[in-house]
Amino acid sequence: MKLDLIKDQWLEIVFEGRNKVYGAYELRKTNQKTTLRALLIGSVLFGFAIAMPLIINMIPDSQDDTSLDTKITTVKLPPKEKPKENIPPPPPPPPKVDQVKFVKPVVAKAEEVVEEPPKIVEIKDKKIGDENIKGDPDAELTVEPVGNGPSDVVEDNNIYNTAGIEVKPDFPGGMAKFYKYVGNNYRTPEEEGLSGKVYVTFVVEKDGSLTDIKVIRDIGYGTGKEAIRVLKSCPKWNPGEQNGKKVRVLYSLPITIQSAE
Repeated sequence: MKLDLIKDQWLEIVFEGRNKVYGAYELRKTNQKTTLRALLIGSVLFGFAIAMPLIINMIPDSQDDTSLDTKITTVKLPPKEKPKENIPPPPPPPPKVDQVKFVKPVVAKAEEVVEEPPKIVEIKDKKIGDENIKGDPDAELTVEPVGNGPSDVVEDNNIYNTAGIEVKPDFPGGMAKFYKYVGNNYRTPEEEGLSGKVYVTFVVEKDGSLTDIKVIRDIGYGTGKEAIRVLKSCPKWNPGEQNGKKVRVLYSLPITIQSAE
């Protein structure tokens, strides 16, 4: 006999003589219906999930009904007034005292005289000006500010060169003593065979102090830095003079370096 697995004949053959109340028999007997029901439910859920975006788009948006239209109203502003040009300044307030116009006296014939100069009585206790102005007794009395005038003393802060100065700056005791001071205080670097010249410039101020010390050229190994140190600790000089006044003078100094062999 040919066995059809789709029908329940095979189930009866398998469980023949066995306890059919056992759960396995019921499960296998209802398996076909359960599978079919699961297939139908799964197909419905799958189709619903696919159609969900389309259903959402078809639902009308409730916010569109409650939205209000914005009405734009155009307001026409009045034209902006252009600033007036060439407007004369307001007249000054009247002075506290009456002002009488001063007429310059000229030599002319009587019939050619257009305006006579004011009499002495008319200008008494009055100001003289270019026109007649009625004074205001209640006006505030103003006084023109008074300046300090030109300064008699002009300080000379120019830096002069030693070539054109009347009195050159000098070290107390002479330049030979200055060179001796530099030689005694300058610390030569301990470098074998080091020799050459260090060129420095400085300004001798009006009080004799040395400022603006600059190294124009050195030979390395801290030779320029040492020259600056020596000059900063140098005693004050006698300042230079020009036209009988103390002035600032630029001075240059070469320092010869010769290491001991």
